[in-house]
Amino acid sequence: MQYRAGEAEIERYVKEGWWEESKGLADFVEDNAKRNPYGVAYQNGEDQTSWKQYYQSARSLAQLIQRESDLGDRILVWLPDNADVHVCYLACEIAGVVAVGAGWKAGLQELKYLSDVTGASLFLSKPNNLLGTVDDISKHLGINYVSVEGQFDDLEGGSSDIYPGKAIGPSDLWLLNSTSGTTGLPKCVMQTLNRWFYFHKKAVDFGNLNKDEIWMSVVPAPFGFGLWTAHITPTLLGVPCLLQERFDAQEAAKQIEKHQVTVLCAVSSQFVMILDASSSIDISSLKVIFTGGESISPVRAQELEEKSGCRVLNFYGSNETGTLSGTTIRDPANKRYTSAGMVIPEMHVRLYDPSTGQQIADVGEGQPACKGPALSLGYWNDEDANRELMTDDGWFLMGDLVEVDSEGWLKVTGRVSDIIIRGGKNISAVAIEREIELHPKVALVAVVPKPDLKLGEIAAAYVQLHAGEHLTLQELQHFLRSQGVSIEWWPETLNVLKSLPISSGGKVAKGELKKLIKNKEKSQ
Repeated sequence: MQYRAGEAEIERYVKEGWWEESKGLADFVEDNAKRNPYGVAYQNGEDQTSWKQYYQSARSLAQLIQRESDLGDRILVWLPDNADVHVCYLACEIAGVVAVGAGWKAGLQELKYLSDVTGASLFLSKPNNLLGTVDDISKHLGINYVSVEGQFDDLEGGSSDIYPGKAIGPSDLWLLNSTSGTTGLPKCVMQTLNRWFYFHKKAVDFGNLNKDEIWMSVVPAPFGFGLWTAHITPTLLGVPCLLQERFDAQEAAKQIEKHQVTVLCAVSSQFVMILDASSSIDISSLKVIFTGGESISPVRAQELEEKSGCRVLNFYGSNETGTLSGTTIRDPANKRYTSAGMVIPEMHVRLYDPSTGQQIADVGEGQPACKGPALSLGYWNDEDANRELMTDDGWFLMGDLVEVDSEGWLKVTGRVSDIIIRGGKNISAVAIEREIELHPKVALVAVVPKPDLKLGEIAAAYVQLHAGEHLTLQELQHFLRSQGVSIEWWPETLNVLKSLPISSGGKVAKGELKKLIKNKEKSQ
C-alpha cells in the first residue's frame, strides 16, 4: 500500500512550484502565530481562536495523542465544524499520526465502519447527544476515547517534548476522509497535504486572492471542498476564517455583512439559500464565491453577482482527483455560469469511452481522467476500488460524462456513476438501497435522484413491498435511524409501486423511474 507520493512525482511537482518539499501546514500555522499571534484564525459566532491559541492547542493535544498512540496510527476525529476540528487535524499532523475525518452528521454505522476499515486506535470527540453519550459510542467502536472539550482552555502552549522530526510530511499520508464511491459504504480516500497546497495555488490564481481577505467556509471540514476552504487556504494566506457548526443561511448573510467577508465557500444550494436570506442584508463585501459539488443555476448565479458585485467560481473534480478544470474571475459570465471552466494543463485531462475503457480524442465527449499534482493517493486498503478508480496506466477516472471543446472549455453532460449529489455531497444510491432493502416489508427497492430547488438533488425511493404490507416515509426513516444510518442517506420521498419496472437485463429500469419524476414535475 502506498502511504506517500512517488519520489519522481515529488521531485517534479516541487521543481514546478506546485508542492512543498518539506514544509507542512503546522509550519505555516507556527509562522502565523509568530507574525500575528493575536490575529483571528477561526471564528464561530462570537467565539474566536487566535493563531497563537490554534498552534499552542494543537501542540498540547499532539502530546496527549503521542501518549495514547504510536506513530502512524489512525485517529478517528468526529467533531462539529468549529475550531476544535481543525486543532485536532493539526495535532495529528504534528504528532505523526493519520487523522480519519468523520462528518458531524455521520451515523453510528458510518463511524463504526470508518473505525474498523482504518484500524483506528483512538477516538477524538466531545460530549453530544446526537447518537448517545460519547462513552457509549466509544465502547461500540471498541477504541479509546479522548474528549477534546475543555482541552484547549487557558493553555500556555505545548512543551517541547513532542517527538522530534516525526510530524507528517507534505507528501505523506496525512488524512483519510470518506467518499461515497458508487457502491456500498463509504470508501476512504488517502489525502496528502501537498495536493491541497497545489489546489490552494490554483484558487489564489483563479480568484485573484491576497492576504487581506476575510474568509467564510460553510462546507463540512472532513471532505475535499471543506479541507481546502477551511483548513488549508485561510492558513496559507494567514487570514481569518468564519465557520458555522450548523449551516444557517440568514446567519451566514449577517456574518458576511458584519465582518465584511470577501470570500465565501459554499456548495451551490447553500449560496442560493444565502442569497434568498439576504434580501435586507448587505453582502456587497463579497469578492469571490467558490462553489461546486453540484450544477450551478445560471439565473441564481447572475442574481447573486448583480446583488453583491462578486464573481461566482467553481472547480470541477472530486475528493479523489482534486481539480480537472475551473472558472476564474477573468472568464466571461456565460462561461462562469454554464461551464466547469478551462481544462488545467498540468492536470493532463484525457477522455475515455466509458463502455470500452479505451482512450479517445481529448476533444469531444467522454469520461474524463487526469494525472497531475492534485491527485490523492487512492483508496485506503481497497485494491478493487482502486482498480475502478484508475486506468491500467495510473490515470484517475471521474464518474461523469463531459464535453471538452476545441478551446479547452469543459462542460458536464451526464453521469456514469450511480450517485445522488445532495447539497454538494455525493451519496451512493446503491448504498441507500442496501439499507432500505433490510426493512422487513420491502421486497425490492430502487433509489434515484430527484431535482430539488434548494439541495440540487434529493433521494427518491421507489419500493415494491411484500404482499399485504403498507409502508410510510416516516416509518422507513424511523427504521433507518434505528439502524444507525446517517440522516443524509435517508430518502426524502417514498413511492410505493405494485411492481418496479425491470429492464431487459433483469435490473430495475431506473431510467423509467426518472421519467416518472419528470412527468410528475411537468404535470404540477
